[in-house]
Amino acid sequence: MISQILRSVFFKSAAGKAGRYAKSSGKLFELVKETVSKLQKVGFKENFSEFQTNVQLLIRMIRAYASGEYRNLPWKSLLSIVAVLIYFVSPIDLIPDFLPFIGITDDVALVVWLIKTFADDVKKFGEWEKQEKTINIG
Repeated sequence: MISQILRSVFFKSAAGKAGRYAKSSGKLFELVKETVSKLQKVGFKENFSEFQTNVQLLIRMIRAYASGEYRNLPWKSLLSIVAVLIYFVSPIDLIPDFLPFIGITDDVALVVWLIKTFADDVKKFGEWEKQEKTINIG
C-alpha cells in the first residue's frame, strides 16, 4: 500500500508543496494548526492511539523547527514530514477521508512508514525534547 501512496498524484502534490512550507515558519505553523484540527475531528478510538501519538510527535517536531528551537532536522526528513502532514490534512487523497474508518488507513500507513524510515531523526528529536524538559524543569 505504501508504494501506491508514495506514487499517487495526491502524495506527489503534497511533496511538491513541502518545500514551500518548509521555508516558511508561518506556513509550518498553519500546517500544525490544520493537523491538530484534523486529529480532533477524526476522533480516534483507542486502537489508533499509537497513530495519534506519532502524529502528535510530528507536530511537535514541526513546531520546534518552525520556532527555531530545534534545527537539527535534516532537510530531507523535514520535507518528508511536511509532505506526510500535508497529505494527512487533505480530505481528498488515495483513500478519501469521508469513507468511514477505511478513509484513514492510507494516512495511518503513511505515518507508520515515515516514523520507521526516519527513526533516527525521530529518536534524536525525542532525546532533545526530554533534555529540554529537564533543563526547563531544573
